[in-house]
Amino acid sequence: MNAMQEQLFWELRKTQIEIIRSLKNKQKNVWMIPILEDELADINTAIQKIEDGNFGQCETSGEPLSDDLLKIMPTIKSSKDTDELEHFYKKPIISGFF
Repeated sequence: MNAMQEQLFWELRKTQIEIIRSLKNKQKNVWMIPILEDELADINTAIQKIEDGNFGQCETSGEPLSDDLLKIMPTIKSSKDTDELEHFYKKPIISGFF
């Protein structure tokens, strides 16, 4: 495990604990439960990958994912997932939006 992976590991563990606490909390919005459960599953998978030594590999191609991408989204599973992220970075051109 390199230094970046170690840092991400501890950040993922901290987030994992926070989500587990939130799921145990009885005062939450019901619509959030599936979102938190999905995020927790992704975090658990990322932690397992770090422990197994295959963290940062694309699940589709086996190629390494960039460290910059992993720092932004350590739960990413494949390079294809970056295509879905792309729309979050685009700003609308509709003049009525501004």
